[in-house]
Amino acid sequence: MLDLKILGFLAEGPLHGYELRRRIMELDGPSSRLSEGTLYPALARLEKAGLIIRTTEPGARGRPRKRIDITAAGRERLHELLRHPSETDMSSMLNFLHILAFLSQLPNAAEREAVLRRRLEILRAPAPAFFYDDEAPHRAATETDPYRLGMIRIAAASRRAEITWLEETLAVAQTTAGHAPDTSH
Repeated sequence: MLDLKILGFLAEGPLHGYELRRRIMELDGPSSRLSEGTLYPALARLEKAGLIIRTTEPGARGRPRKRIDITAAGRERLHELLRHPSETDMSSMLNFLHILAFLSQLPNAAEREAVLRRRLEILRAPAPAFFYDDEAPHRAATETDPYRLGMIRIAAASRRAEITWLEETLAVAQTTAGHAPDTSH
């Protein structure tokens, strides 16, 4: 996910390391932590692989700053990460949200829609009963802890809202492309 975030933000335009770090932390939310000891080795690895390039430019008070740009190979790697996310990334709400944050960087609308369809299939598929799943038989009905019941209800509402959003987004995309919307469930 860190590679996706780095390449995704750089696809929007060149950044300095501190700005890239700030944007990643904002994306990850208020409790996120991204140390320089994590970010800068990742940048070095991506640079060595030819996916980004760092150039020096004058900074404040004469101190040089490193500007980071994505390369054509980096842009293609980003597209591959977006086209073919792992099953784990597609199944995880948090990881899928990171994919969603950069999905507009994928230039082909059909490929973007395929990612959304894949997520929708995962959400629609019968899943094993998890603790937080209110569709599991008797889970919400038998839970007595009010906070666990709250967790179950919040997770279920979020899942339903995501399914609705995906269905609406895909219907608009199909209508725009001149196709009839898929209403199968």
